[in-house]
Amino acid sequence: MAAETTSVLGVFAHVDTTLQAIRDLRQRGFADLTVYSPVPVEEIEEEVERVRPLSRVRLFTLIGGVTGTATGFFLTIWSSLKWELVTGGKHPVSIPPFVIIGFELTILFGGLATLLALLVLGRLPKLRPSPTYDPRFTLDRFGVAVACPPDRAGDVQTLLAGAGAEEVRR
Repeated sequence: MAAETTSVLGVFAHVDTTLQAIRDLRQRGFADLTVYSPVPVEEIEEEVERVRPLSRVRLFTLIGGVTGTATGFFLTIWSSLKWELVTGGKHPVSIPPFVIIGFELTILFGGLATLLALLVLGRLPKLRPSPTYDPRFTLDRFGVAVACPPDRAGDVQTLLAGAGAEEVRR
């Protein structure tokens, strides 16, 4: 059973105060952070990505690609043997021409698996915005949402306010 969590949101006006809040939260052991930014900021991305685990999208892509390769070779070899397509006196299973189909299906299946992974792992489409989202984050404010146990929410609120948040709310 998952532990109950609550979200605390801090709204910031400047990049440096947002970065300081993220670093302070990391030092105190809070790892489940969502950061909203009106513009891409490299420092924030580096700080957030530092502890983020590797994406599982690449595993979906690998499995899709390998499946595409196997399907491409199976399809071409099976059809050549089934219809006994002897061309120029060569053996029906001639690998070089089949590489093209294998390659094409590798790319196709890998791309489709990547798209599937993005939809499934990203839980897309999102029909409702996150409860911590604020429209100001698309204009000129930064936001840091922290998922934490309810008994530590007060600590997070104090930390965000101490880091320079304009507004802190649950």
